[in-house]
Amino acid sequence: MNIDGVVIKELVVHPDDRGRLFEVLREDEPMFSRFGQAYVTTTYPGVVKAWHRHQRQDDFFCCLVGMIKLVIHDGRPGSPTAGQTQQLWLGEHKLRLVIVPRGTWHGWTCVSPVEAMVLNLVTEPYNRQDPDEQRLPPHHNGVIDYDWARRDG
Repeated sequence: MNIDGVVIKELVVHPDDRGRLFEVLREDEPMFSRFGQAYVTTTYPGVVKAWHRHQRQDDFFCCLVGMIKLVIHDGRPGSPTAGQTQQLWLGEHKLRLVIVPRGTWHGWTCVSPVEAMVLNLVTEPYNRQDPDEQRLPPHHNGVIDYDWARRDG
């Protein structure tokens, strides 16, 4: 199940004798909307960074090192996928760019044994005086019913 507005781009890796190259996003791709800021964040193994959402910006996530489980919850009234939750795995074993649309709650947990490094390309620069961010606790917040525990099987 895909949340309305979530776009996933599988990345193509070009290896040669020197190493690897992969493009994350180009301005001439249909999924590109605008550039606001680029930053990198890391997450230690087993840590959950969630929940937050933005009203003015879209997030373009690409996990460069390690692996994360990205979870998106659609809390937008009137959305065709309102109330639904989507899980995606991305990182060095599943290179992809995921566009998380404004208005959706999202977060991730590092599922690799090494620290995950995530590139975020956002459509708006961070405004320190008026941050475009709402937050909820990751567990038992009364809004999103999601269990971040690892599922063995």
